[in-house]
Amino acid sequence: MQLGKFKINVIDSGIFKLDGGAMFGVVPKALWSKRYNQGDELNRIPLAARPLLIEFDEKKILVDTGNGNKRDEKFNKIYDIDPSENDIINGISKFGLNKDDITDVILTHLHFDHAGGSTINVDGKIIPTFPNAKYYIQKEHFNWAINPKEKDRASFIKDDFEPLIKEGLLHFTNGHEELYEGLTVIPVNGHTNNLQLVYLDSGSESLLYISDLAPTSAHLPYTFGLSYDNFPLTTIEDKRNLLPKMYEKDSIICFEHDAFIEACKLVDTGKGFSVGEIIKISD
Repeated sequence: MQLGKFKINVIDSGIFKLDGGAMFGVVPKALWSKRYNQGDELNRIPLAARPLLIEFDEKKILVDTGNGNKRDEKFNKIYDIDPSENDIINGISKFGLNKDDITDVILTHLHFDHAGGSTINVDGKIIPTFPNAKYYIQKEHFNWAINPKEKDRASFIKDDFEPLIKEGLLHFTNGHEELYEGLTVIPVNGHTNNLQLVYLDSGSESLLYISDLAPTSAHLPYTFGLSYDNFPLTTIEDKRNLLPKMYEKDSIICFEHDAFIEACKLVDTGKGFSVGEIIKISD
């Protein structure tokens, strides 16, 4: 997809599974299963790990890096991860790029399913996957990740980001910030402290990479939140503040975890927003 100066693609870095009830919080299965998926025999639903690739000028930017493929067998079994499908380097190779080509990695947050591919295991040593890239994270989120609360402590794995610090590759954003002309990070606080969404604006067209504010299209309704959210009422307010603006701008909403829909336009339901026109980002 071309959006002004931005060439945009999504990276397929494999499917993983999480408990459907945990992914939809207080919403009954009778509702979420119709909107999304029935789940498997363990009640786990399929979720994409879908980083975004943005290219313009000399920049090759990744937004998030998926689960990666350095976990042990026990971890992979819990989340039904196939390591052979979770190779971000293989994912970008389909677009003619290698690990040395990536100039920037914007991490929405440091949960393992978003930051896992940021580092790789090479002969028993964990090193940055993209040695020439600047990795960006919100400063306040980083402070949360290194001193996590009990609610999401298990979602932070230090191997995903400590090597970035050691190699001097981790850079901090501070609140709402335009990293490059037309590319802005927007912090929200419901899921975890200072998760940053990525917003692209070409002037006539725009796209929001919505991360875990609405991990799937079924999470667009205000009250369809995650049990994983640290501050569920804040998630509702984040959506109430942001989604109407995206609707007014006719923005494309790109989903990181929806296994069935890459992106869509919004439709006003009278009580909030739902899926309108379905958009395919990559051919």
